[in-house]
Amino acid sequence: MSTAVTEVPEPGLVAKLLRDIARVEVLPRFRQLKNHEIREKSPGDFVTVADEAMEAALAPKLAALLPGSLLVGEEDCARDPSVIKRLASDQPVWVIDPVDGTANFAEGKEEFCTMMALVERDQVLGGWIYDPVTDTTSYAVKGAGAWSAGKRLQAPKTANQYRGILAVGMKGSKVHVQQIQKNRDRVQQVKSIRCAGLEYLRLASGEVDFLVFGGVMPWDHAPGAVIVEEVGGYVSYLEGKGYQPSGAETAGGILAARDRATWDEVYKRLLGAD
Repeated sequence: MSTAVTEVPEPGLVAKLLRDIARVEVLPRFRQLKNHEIREKSPGDFVTVADEAMEAALAPKLAALLPGSLLVGEEDCARDPSVIKRLASDQPVWVIDPVDGTANFAEGKEEFCTMMALVERDQVLGGWIYDPVTDTTSYAVKGAGAWSAGKRLQAPKTANQYRGILAVGMKGSKVHVQQIQKNRDRVQQVKSIRCAGLEYLRLASGEVDFLVFGGVMPWDHAPGAVIVEEVGGYVSYLEGKGYQPSGAETAGGILAARDRATWDEVYKRLLGAD
């Protein structure tokens, strides 16, 4: 595969763009939504007017910031599933999750964020996560480190206890889910906060040692994956071969861990031979 050639726009500028729009389109709607402003796209998968307004406002700004770039937004894909095919393009692609943790947002819970990634030729070049409640931005650029609240993130120094989150639910490969549920006592479980972006930040900070997700859509994982990898972590589909956004079309789950050795051990405990 050809290597990416696009230069990532100045990450602070991208972060400011994400923050500014979220503070107009998302934060004012928090705990202010009317019943008709929330709906289910599919059972258990919610969308609100904030999701749609955030994506609609952000998309043209990103296209202007990086001329020639394409867009893959969660809500755009909900309307037209073929949009995800843009990830196979040689052009740079902005992947947008306008509100991650939409169910929490709709319920008035604080665990939600807005996030996006820049992808080219199946490489995640950069990822940005903005928490509107705490007004905290975290981001990473491939090969240049990760940052949160203005400070560079370092590899977690906490002791590895194989503590992590098993967010498998009804999504992902049924075979994997069944095996993980069977072997879940082989790791220490931490309760999920139902927001993938913030879960990745928990991993990057050392609060947990691993994450397992049944859902694999790129807007949920690309931003957090590059942040975790830039602090020494390892992210891969359960089928192996690392993390590439386009793999979401066939993958049955994702495992992210504080380092490769932890990834291998957690995989062995949850999905290895009995």
